Amino acid sequence: MGNGGSAVKVCADHQGGINWLSLSPDGQRLLTGSEDGTARLWSTADSQCHGHFQGHESYITFCHLENEAAFTCSADHTIRKWDVMTGQCLAVYRGHTSIVNRILVAKDYLFSGSYDRTARCWSVDKEKQIQEFRGHRNCVLTLAHYSSRDVLEEEEEEEEEEEKVSRDLLVTGSTDCTVKVWWVSSGRCYQTLLGHTGAVLCLILDAPNRELFSGSTDYTIRTWNIVTGEQLKVFKEHQGSVICLELVNRHLYSGSADRTVKCWLVDTGERIQTYKAHKHSVSTLKYHAGILFTGSGDACARAFNSKSGVLQKIFRGHKFIINCIQIHNELLYTASHDGTLRIWDIRGICKRNKRRLKKERSTQGRSSQKGSLSRLFNNKVGCMVQQENGE
Repeated sequence: MGNGGSAVKVCADHQGGINWLSLSPDGQRLLTGSEDGTARLWSTADSQCHGHFQGHESYITFCHLENEAAFTCSADHTIRKWDVMTGQCLAVYRGHTSIVNRILVAKDYLFSGSYDRTARCWSVDKEKQIQEFRGHRNCVLTLAHYSSRDVLEEEEEEEEEEEKVSRDLLVTGSTDCTVKVWWVSSGRCYQTLLGHTGAVLCLILDAPNRELFSGSTDYTIRTWNIVTGEQLKVFKEHQGSVICLELVNRHLYSGSADRTVKCWLVDTGERIQTYKAHKHSVSTLKYHAGILFTGSGDACARAFNSKSGVLQKIFRGHKFIINCIQIHNELLYTASHDGTLRIWDIRGICKRNKRRLKKERSTQGRSSQKGSLSRLFNNKVGCMVQQENGE
């Protein structure tokens, strides 16, 4: 296991902690949102800062990057849209009456969740509020979006005739312990998912399988059918709040305040791996090429073999909690409350892991071949015995 290793680059332009890090869909840029009230745009090609977005009157809580536009939300109760080429503020979305915690961009919609107990939907281009989702009894912390086309059968859609103008749905998780599903077109609550006894901190959606996963301060993860609202499973082994979730190939990874990450088989609910070694809460995680990368309150990032759970590397250098990580072109990007964005070369780990996977597949292939030859031999022997017996 390689310990430490210097970052390829340390970007220390921000004057306050970095709360979020977003990667553009084309992988060419990164966006950081900071406690200093500004966002910065970074090129993944040269790791240089190519944009400085100023205008918010308080700290930035979250940011989202598209290929041509950047979005930031803030404790100043507003959301802003920026031109990534010029740095110009293109729009200011006003309406929330408290801190905006989270934003989500989907098609022509911009969704936001706030401490004012509401979620809202905005027209991305028209700088106009389209809908307000009111019904939570406490702040909205996390969001997800899907279309009913992704999950409903035709006969089920017939039942929702009044909503056929727009089939988009918004999912909100709140500190009031509930998850709500809303029709975007009307603002009507379609489902309230009850079961958690603590704040809902994270959501992850698997629309093709009609499933939603929610993590909570009640130490559990719950799976829901997003069509019926039925609670399907409860994952109970964590000993602290569930802070972050990642879903890959029907494997669910959960990071917790209990200093561990756990891997669960979604179809059975079985916990198949626990990743230890963190000295504080696991604040963020990302799966990449058979490796699980984590960021922690102990200021370290870590790389684990996702299958065996073996710790492969510790990335040391940050001074405070790592709030977000991204991976692109075998570089690991870590953003911390210490105000720095650090870039790490993970080619060595990825290469070793690929070799290991190749070796495992080769071994499995030989075992399978041996098994086939053995079955063929046994079948031949069986035929010979039958012939000798005149069968």
